[in-house]
Amino acid sequence: MSDNTISILDGSTFLVSNPNGDIDARPDEAEGLFFKDMRHLSKWKLTMGGQPLNVLSTDASEYYYAQHFCIPPTGTIYKNPTLSVIRRRFVGDGFVEELTVVNHGAEAQEIDLRLEVGCDFADLFEVKDALQKKGEFYQQMRNRQLVLGYRRDSFVRETLISSTETPTEGTVNNVSFRFTLQSKSSWSTKLKVVPVTGETAHSPKFAEDSCGTMRQDLSHWIEQAPTVTCHPEAMRTYMRNLVDIAALRFRPDGMGDHSLPAAGLPWFMAVFGRDSLITSYEMLPFAPELAATALRALAEAQGKKEVELTEEEPGRILHELRFGELTYFRERPQAPYYGASDTTPLFLVLLDEYERWSGDADLVRALEPNARAALEWIDHYGDRDGDGYIEYQRKTTLGLDNQCWKDSWNSILFHDGTLARTPRATCEIQGYAYDAKVRCARLAREIWKDEAFASKLEIQAAKLKQRFNQDFWIEDRQFFALALDGDKKKVDSLCSNIGQLLWSGIVDGDKASALRDHLMGPKMFSGWGIRTMAEGEGGYNPIEYHNGTVWPHDCSIIAAGLARYGFRKDASDVVAGIFEASLFFGSRLPEVFAGYQRAQTRFPVQYPTACLPQAWAAGSPMLGIRTLLGLEPKGEILTSAPDAVLPFWMGTLSVEGIPGRWGKANIVARGDETRVLTPKQIYEETLARRTHLEDEKLAA
Repeated sequence: MSDNTISILDGSTFLVSNPNGDIDARPDEAEGLFFKDMRHLSKWKLTMGGQPLNVLSTDASEYYYAQHFCIPPTGTIYKNPTLSVIRRRFVGDGFVEELTVVNHGAEAQEIDLRLEVGCDFADLFEVKDALQKKGEFYQQMRNRQLVLGYRRDSFVRETLISSTETPTEGTVNNVSFRFTLQSKSSWSTKLKVVPVTGETAHSPKFAEDSCGTMRQDLSHWIEQAPTVTCHPEAMRTYMRNLVDIAALRFRPDGMGDHSLPAAGLPWFMAVFGRDSLITSYEMLPFAPELAATALRALAEAQGKKEVELTEEEPGRILHELRFGELTYFRERPQAPYYGASDTTPLFLVLLDEYERWSGDADLVRALEPNARAALEWIDHYGDRDGDGYIEYQRKTTLGLDNQCWKDSWNSILFHDGTLARTPRATCEIQGYAYDAKVRCARLAREIWKDEAFASKLEIQAAKLKQRFNQDFWIEDRQFFALALDGDKKKVDSLCSNIGQLLWSGIVDGDKASALRDHLMGPKMFSGWGIRTMAEGEGGYNPIEYHNGTVWPHDCSIIAAGLARYGFRKDASDVVAGIFEASLFFGSRLPEVFAGYQRAQTRFPVQYPTACLPQAWAAGSPMLGIRTLLGLEPKGEILTSAPDAVLPFWMGTLSVEGIPGRWGKANIVARGDETRVLTPKQIYEETLARRTHLEDEKLAA
C-alpha cells in the first residue's frame, strides 16, 4: 500500500482513502470501500465551499477505525482557519462516517458542505486486471436513501447511503448540507453506507455504537497473547504485527463459524489455504486457536470430486475462495479454487504441529478422515505420473501456471533464465510431503491407533527422502534443483526454496552445510533477508515478485530450517535482518520488499504492489522469536535451546505466558544488556558488521 493512503479493515470489509479521508479511485487502483471482493464506493469526496479539505493529522491506530482532522484552505499561510472538520469512520460489514464541523471563531459562518459519491462496483480481479464491466448501472433515491446499483442478469449489488441530518439538496451523485454555524459551536451528522448483495442488506457494525465491543475484542486478543520483553523496537514490531493478525481475522461465508486470517490487504482479503496454514503455524506459540479454526474450516471445504474449472480433486485442500462478480459467472475459478499443490501436505503438517502444541487429540481424531483423504491425494492426484513426486499442471487456462507458493507465471526458471516446462515438481513441495508423512505416521501410531498405517507412512517417507536427495541434487553446484520440469530435467537456478527444504527435514545431513553456505552467501543474503532467487541467476531481478525479492515469511521459515540443522547463528542473522527491516516500515512487515543489497541501498526498498498488512508476513516475527529461543514441545513440556543465539542488539529475550498443553510457559534467553541501542545505532552497527562480513566472503 502507498504511504499516501490510509487503510482500515475488518474481516471482508476494507477501506482505503487519501489522508484527508477522500476517495477518488482510478479503475486500476485498490482505493475505495470493498466488501466481499467488490468495490462499493469508488468516490467519496467532501468539499467545503467548493474546495477540498486539507488534512492536519490522521489517526488509524485501531485497525477498524480512523480519524481525519481537516481544515478548509484559507488561500494563504498568513491566515489561520477558524473552522475544522473531523471525519471519524468505522468499517465492518459496511461503513459509517461521523462528520463534525467546528466553528472556533467569534462570528457565525455560513457552511456549504458537498459530498460527491460514486461506485464502479469493480470486482477486485477487474481492479487488478483493468477489465471492463459487462452489466448495467442504476442510481435512484429510495426511502430517503441514495441508491447506487449494478445489475448483471441475476447478479445484483447495491450501495445504500443515508444521513442522520437531512441534506439540503440530494441527487444520485451527491448530497449537500448548507447551514449557519454559530460561534464556538459544532454541527455533525452520521453517514451510513450499507452494502447490498443480492437481496441482503448488510447492516454496518457501527450503525449503532459498537466501538466498545471491538476495543474489548482487540484488548482480549492482546491480553491472551504472550508478553514479549526485549529491545523496545523488537517489542514494537511484535505488537504491531500481532494487531495486524487480529485485523485480518474474518469468518468467510460457506465455511462455518470459523475465524481465520485473510491473506492480506488489498488484493487478498479472502481465504487462501496456503496463507492461513502458514500463518497459523507461525502463530502457534502466540495464538494457537488460529490453527484450530483454520484446520476445521479447510477440512470442511476439502475437495470431494473432480472439477476441471476449479481443479477440485478428492482430498485436495483449497487455494482461494472469492465472492465477486467474475467468480459468480465462472469467469474466474475461485469458487473455491483448488489449484495449489502445497496446501494439502501443509494441512497435514499443521495438524500434527497443532496437536504437539495443544494436546488437542480430539480434533486430530475428528479430522482423521480428512487427513487420510489428503494423504491419498498426495499419492494419487498429486503424483500425476507415479514417479513418487508431487507435480502440478493447470487444467484450465484460467488457473495458475505455478501451484507452489511462488505462484507467479515466471517463477520457475532455469539458470539461463528460460522457463521450465510443465508439469513441474518443485523441490519444497516434496519436502512438505515428506514432513507430512513423517508427522502423520506419529498421529496414526499415537492417536489413530493404526500401527500398520504408521509403518507404511514411515517407509514411504524414508524412500522419498532417499530418492529426493539423489534425483534433485545438482552435484556441480552443490544445491538442490528448484524443480524437475516436464522432461524430468533439473531446473538449475539457485533459489530460496532450498532453505524451506531444511525446514521440512528432507535434506541429508551431509548436504546441509552446502545449503547454508549458499543461503548466507552474498548472492542470496541481502543483509535484510534471503532473496527468492540468487543474484547472478538468469532470471534474477531485485524487484521481480518471486525472482529476487525478499519475503519475510520465507525468511522466517528458512531461519527455522537453519536452526533445525544446527546453524543457530545463521538463523539468528536472518531473523535479525527481518526485525531490522521492520524499523523502516513503521514496525510492520510488508508481504515482500526488494532484494537490493543492504550496503547498496542502506534501507529496505519497497515493492510497488506489496500487501500491507499481510498475514504470513505479520506472523514472521513470531516464528522468528520461536526460532531464536528454540521453542519445541516435548510431550507435556515446552523446551528451549540451551545454546540460543540472539541478535547483538536485542538484549535479553523473554516470552511469558506461552499457551500449550503445559498450561502457560515462560522462556528466557540471556543477551547482552550492557547497552540499549537506538534504531540509528542498530542500523549503523549492523550495516558495518554485515559489510565487513560480505567483504570477507568475497575475498574468500
